[in-house]
Amino acid sequence: MTLPLPPLATARYPGEFLLGVARRRPEMLQRIARDCGDVAGFRIGPQLVVLLSHPDDVRDVLVTQGRKFKKGRGLERARALLGEGLLTSEDPLHRRQRRLVQPAFHRQRVAAYGDVMSACAARAAGRWRPGQAIDAAAEMMRLTLAVVGRTLFDADVEGEASEVGDALADVFAAFGLAVVMPFGELLERFPLPAARRFRRARDRLDAIIYRIIRERRASADDRGDLLSMLLAAQDVDGDTDAEAEAEAKPDGAGMSDRQLRDEALTLFIAGHETTAVALAWTWYLLARHPDAEARLHAELDAALPPGAPDAGFGDLPRLPYARMVLAESMRLYPPAWIIGRRALEDVEIGGRLIPRGALVLMSQLLVHRDPRWFPDPDRFDPDRWAPDATTGPRHKLAYFPFGAGTRVCIGEQFAWMEGVILLATIARRWRLRLDPPDQRVEMRPMVTLRPGAIRIRFEARG
Repeated sequence: MTLPLPPLATARYPGEFLLGVARRRPEMLQRIARDCGDVAGFRIGPQLVVLLSHPDDVRDVLVTQGRKFKKGRGLERARALLGEGLLTSEDPLHRRQRRLVQPAFHRQRVAAYGDVMSACAARAAGRWRPGQAIDAAAEMMRLTLAVVGRTLFDADVEGEASEVGDALADVFAAFGLAVVMPFGELLERFPLPAARRFRRARDRLDAIIYRIIRERRASADDRGDLLSMLLAAQDVDGDTDAEAEAEAKPDGAGMSDRQLRDEALTLFIAGHETTAVALAWTWYLLARHPDAEARLHAELDAALPPGAPDAGFGDLPRLPYARMVLAESMRLYPPAWIIGRRALEDVEIGGRLIPRGALVLMSQLLVHRDPRWFPDPDRFDPDRWAPDATTGPRHKLAYFPFGAGTRVCIGEQFAWMEGVILLATIARRWRLRLDPPDQRVEMRPMVTLRPGAIRIRFEARG
């Protein structure tokens, strides 16, 4: 029996789908899913794009039939920034690199990062004053940059937070049409303003990363962090693919500066951008829901009484509500809000034929807010994540903020610990209030689901 193709959505005006994907408009994807169902197609020129909205189909692409897909165009284009890092590489190089990086995220090592995280958060919270107003989104970027610099690279990069933030904004903005146009990568070669900004931003990020690598090579110190492990990496068992080995281990002498740069920059960006976005949205939601904030403060007061040290790895079991708050925030505002894959062969998904070469999109933002999986989906309800909850996810893959399958985020446990510790350390000291109280923050879907400015005013606790 010949399988049918996905039903095709009809554009309401010429170029709607091209502009919608380039400008990352979730509302366009919502309309397509509503009109065409869980396996919905649309075309951008000759390119077939398939939007999947059912958790079963998400599981097929990311887990059960994952080998029939490779990364989507967005990650292919990200090579212009990240090179052949863990996020952008394909097997067998990806498997080799993941084995090299994995030890930095083992449970024992992640636990050791907890004190650094709480110290960075305490230092940030100590700078603030009652009545002071800040942009929570910018402040969380600065804080998580300090954390990733210390934990993964044992480097102080907090002073460069503004420079890094500006560079990332330029990089993300430059993806735009280049992601979806058939020859979008050629745009970088033209003297267009966006292309020039992208190159300048990449050069600024490179300067920071290469400086850290030079300093560490010169000192030859093993500081027990990720960069030390990558510098010491010589060989791993497994793949024997000559090309992959040459990429990861030129001349058999360890990783080249270029490969170190690719891995370091990937984790440098991913390790602070997503957590910063998650925390910024969390403060926004807590400020709008004082009952949830009061419950969080009560938990913190019980688990971390006056005079006790700030939260660390050992305190996490006593902070279940803090984790529930963070989980619900990432349900409503998932930092990684969309995943793309490209079909390597004809594949059956959801009773439809996904032809070879089709681009497949799966949006956490759409699935996480689907009433089939989460009753009253637009309501902020941390109790969804309680062990006995009846309003929690009704399908295992209805919640996938860190992806799934062999390419699931390698730093997932690191991110959960960082999010809870930073949330607990700051909320232990401060109440955060929206300024003005009726403020509404817009979503800015880029590579991550960044918020607009979140103006927050501090009120001291206790």
